[in-house]
Amino acid sequence: MVAEMTSHHLACDLGAESGRVMLGTLADGVLTVEEIHRFPNTPLHDGGALHWDIAALFEGLKAGLMKAAVRKLPIASLSADSWGVDYMLLNSQGSVLPPTFHYRDPRTADGVKRAYAKTDWKTVYSETGIQFMPINTIFQLAAESPERLARAQRLLNIGDGFNYLFSGIARAEQSLASTTQLFNPRTKTWSGSLIETLGFPARLFPPVVPSGTRLGPLLPGIVRETGLPPLEVIATCSHDTGAAVAAVPVSGDDWAYLSSGTWSLMGVESADPVITDASRELGFTNEIGYGGSIRLLKNIIGLWIVQECRRHWAGAGREHDYATLTRMAADSEPFVSLIDPSDPRFMGPGDMPGKIASFCRETSQPPPTDPGAFVRCILESLALFYRRTLGQIEQLIGRKIRRLHIVGGGSRNQLLNQFIAGALGIPVIAGPVEASAAGNILIQAIALGRLPSLAAARDMVRRSTPLEIIEPQSTRPWDSAYRRLEKLVRGAGGVSLHKS
Repeated sequence: MVAEMTSHHLACDLGAESGRVMLGTLADGVLTVEEIHRFPNTPLHDGGALHWDIAALFEGLKAGLMKAAVRKLPIASLSADSWGVDYMLLNSQGSVLPPTFHYRDPRTADGVKRAYAKTDWKTVYSETGIQFMPINTIFQLAAESPERLARAQRLLNIGDGFNYLFSGIARAEQSLASTTQLFNPRTKTWSGSLIETLGFPARLFPPVVPSGTRLGPLLPGIVRETGLPPLEVIATCSHDTGAAVAAVPVSGDDWAYLSSGTWSLMGVESADPVITDASRELGFTNEIGYGGSIRLLKNIIGLWIVQECRRHWAGAGREHDYATLTRMAADSEPFVSLIDPSDPRFMGPGDMPGKIASFCRETSQPPPTDPGAFVRCILESLALFYRRTLGQIEQLIGRKIRRLHIVGGGSRNQLLNQFIAGALGIPVIAGPVEASAAGNILIQAIALGRLPSLAAARDMVRRSTPLEIIEPQSTRPWDSAYRRLEKLVRGAGGVSLHKS
């Protein structure tokens, strides 16, 4: 049963390209989500280093809170969510210790070497159940200088860091802590053995709290600056994907989700972690979801590849918006060339079209010749890689997936959705677009007693969001293309990265 009272909440939703302050209203059994303020998230380049501009992000969030205050609504609470792995360090005065490194900073390669000088991959995976990626917090911390770690008193991943800046309460929320590869999903606590083995100061790691924890009132200084009342700060799912999965409008257990954006995160909900030799070798991750559930998933480079191509073309004076690029892709010849999205060369910034062309030449394929062909190559390759990933998920859980729910900004890309349905051969349900913000808001409502359960929240999403159902059309061309992709992925050797 859905609570009848009207309820207002704010989601401070931080992504790799932008931040937003979103106003969520629950009324008459329906959730509405409105963007109050959007601002760019522009990394700082300092020589060869790459940092996040935490001060600018905080100012952007506060500007959004000021706009919300002008509405004079009885806003009950707010919460921040963000991408995973990156972190703020706090000094002994509780201030942020700059810089806050970006996960694409090149220091991570050195962190991998330092970490594996003290432990091995099988030990790390058996303790954490997290796939190898050099961007993981474990490797970023290993790359830190001893002097900087000696000055640090606390580590907070980004979403939790902003909840701390709003409330003064430093806590690690489970969903975000679970992205660090320093967290044990069985015990749902920090991995003391890994922290000790790697020589990280134990004081850095704050108490872990479950999703939906009420932290406390908005700090008086923020109240004065923004004009908001002393509303409550809640740690919802501080990881944006955890929040997004909470807003997937589903029931039953025959579904998988794809959180589609800069990154693609494809997985299923599970009651228990899946930490086996097979899950390790296939590169699967066990992250925590709302209610302590397990999100068994794979992190896949997603529309980042398109974003980087667009950035490169704009720098060369060829500016195209995403809608135009998608139309051009739709008009391009299908299945001319494919890439392996997991190839490490596509992880970093810089001349993405050149990297794609190089991959094609190395694999005896014709390189794309224009932006539409490049984008079609990327979208087809992603769809086929999702098919590969879904097959691996079914292998790990021992059951068939009958439908795929796509949420996040990428769910608006109808061409990609059509490609995914064709490649997977199952229906695709697209929406909601604002899944991270919606999940953030709904968990706030549960924490305050405005909704009784996650099931009620998901029912509300179904009533509130127009969902697009895409049925697979002809799958035969996708079957042929998939056999090509399988050869490309096997030849790329990306899965052996953890041995470096």
